[in-house]
Amino acid sequence: MSLMPSRPRVVATDLDGTLLRSDGSLSSRTREAIVAAEAAGVPTLFVTARPPRWLDELADAVGGHGVAICGNGAFVYDLVRRKVTASRGHDPHVMAQVVADLREALPGVTFAVERADGMGREDVYAYPVEHSAVTVVGELTAPMSPPVGKLLARSPGIDPDEFLRVVEEVVGTRVELGFSGAIGLAEMTAAGVTKASGLAAWCEEQGIEAADVWACGDMPNDLPMLEWAGRAHAVANAHADVLAVADVVIASNDDDGVAQLLESLL
Repeated sequence: MSLMPSRPRVVATDLDGTLLRSDGSLSSRTREAIVAAEAAGVPTLFVTARPPRWLDELADAVGGHGVAICGNGAFVYDLVRRKVTASRGHDPHVMAQVVADLREALPGVTFAVERADGMGREDVYAYPVEHSAVTVVGELTAPMSPPVGKLLARSPGIDPDEFLRVVEEVVGTRVELGFSGAIGLAEMTAAGVTKASGLAAWCEEQGIEAADVWACGDMPNDLPMLEWAGRAHAVANAHADVLAVADVVIASNDDDGVAQLLESLL
């Protein structure tokens, strides 16, 4: 990674397990640190695996820029207008073949999709009812409109680690397989779509170089972003693979590690 200035132009941070505490809350200290850093000229950008509909509850904390990069880089979401302003979705024909190949390799596998207009899922897809209603789509077929930002797969009854191993083997390089910590869930974006690509595109629009970005994360799906940014921060509770690439290890999410980092910039 390149040499860093003493202060970044933006701090890009994952949410769950990184900025948010283990109970999913945003602490008062973190909220105040985001506001103070923004006022001092260092905005905090949320870069998350969460779909757009899971972000509205954090709309008052995003700062003056008002956007978040979500769906592992698939969507740019304007939290002020509650509108997806940019998306990079799956090629429908590639996705259809991936779905077919996974059905053949994993009998009983079930699917859901994240789109700009919300979630669609097969009626047998296991999904906890939360955040917003979802649309049951019956058996998943492709192409789908609007474009699919994330393809989700579960296979109840199979060991979660074995499930992800088989998925990785089957999909190859046709999609990006991200792991954000959800056990037994395969999260797939289009080839080349990662937190890093989403963050890089946003920074280019703002005239911000990678060297001027500090990134914070905790799980393997954060690795592309951490490797792209000028300085990589892992919270103390991070996955071993994340700790291994971090330039700096900060306090855990429950100890407001990102807030402490932001406070150090003031």
